[in-house]
Amino acid sequence: MKELVIKITETLKDEFISLSEFIYRNPELGYEEFKSSKAHIDLLKKHGFNVEEEYLGIKTAFKAEYIGKKNGPTIAYFSEYDALPGIGHGCGHNILGATSTGSGIVLSKFVDEIGGKVVVFGTPAEETSGAKVEMAEKGAFKNIDVAMLAHPESKYIQSGNALALYPIQFTFKGKAAHAATFPEKGINALDGAILTFNAINALREHILPSTRIHGIIKKGGEAANIVPELAVAQFYIRATYKNYLQEVLEKIINCAKGASIATGTELEISTFEAVYDNLVTNKTLSNVYKKSLISLGVENITEPELFNGSLDMGNVSHFCPTIHPFFNICKGGQDFTLHTKEFAKATLTDTAYENMIKVICALVLTGIDVIKDKHLLKAIKKEFEEKGNII
Repeated sequence: MKELVIKITETLKDEFISLSEFIYRNPELGYEEFKSSKAHIDLLKKHGFNVEEEYLGIKTAFKAEYIGKKNGPTIAYFSEYDALPGIGHGCGHNILGATSTGSGIVLSKFVDEIGGKVVVFGTPAEETSGAKVEMAEKGAFKNIDVAMLAHPESKYIQSGNALALYPIQFTFKGKAAHAATFPEKGINALDGAILTFNAINALREHILPSTRIHGIIKKGGEAANIVPELAVAQFYIRATYKNYLQEVLEKIINCAKGASIATGTELEISTFEAVYDNLVTNKTLSNVYKKSLISLGVENITEPELFNGSLDMGNVSHFCPTIHPFFNICKGGQDFTLHTKEFAKATLTDTAYENMIKVICALVLTGIDVIKDKHLLKAIKKEFEEKGNII
């Protein structure tokens, strides 16, 4: 089976590379990925997938399905294709998407014989308000048996954890006045924002060190001689688990409320992007994927790491067994940082293409194992159910 997977993947290699390079040359920001999503859709349709475009009303999202002639588990891959402002594909979503779509296409060549269904989700805007969040809320993943996505990096890393994220905005409203002549008639909204930062900095001593809180003052006044009547502060709050994130969130809200009381300002609280859940890796599924990689000659696979960023794939992992490993695209020990132009260029190298093919094969072999081995699928689902309270 492995040899046939490799053969089919190699036959389709040029199509997957062309897809990745087209998206690299046409970088589009989140929810603006019209060319990129169409490129994925066209290739999936070419290979017999039924595609629901503008999935769930999201204009650049899609759901592509290939249903085998026999019943069996549903294997889902997730394609991302949004770029970064000013950098382009510094997160490598061009090659990530090609890897996921490629995996779906190759696996579809087997499901008529072995059974099952292949789904490729086109998921916009991972870098900001990830579409997977809305998809999860609308029940898109309830009937998925396993979900897989492999992200480019400078080394191979097993699927681990990622932090839950809450993007919160505090808007302080005061009263404008001449800052020199009539300061007593003003209410300083900026003071509310600054006091909030100071209170949060005092709070840091009393929260878990794995927690991340970072913010900016988005708006702080118009001129130095005018008491600021409006100030806006935005924060990302990250924690290892959803339940602890809620504890920290409550404390941070209290920091802002206290600052509002102290300064006499009005306070409005909102979110400014989507809320990301923590990623819960299914270790049983992850071990099958790792075994497949090793069988394809991949060495030096790093143990799971805590990814201090946040992923909308985390929301998927609370609905179905999920893995989100990383794979190397950098040549000869190079270690380019994500979200840089250097990393974007690395997606165009022979090393990147060679490893993309290996990862596609590994993802397909993992899907085949899940479809063919009922005991494996049962073990994967048992682990998922047992981890259901780890939020």
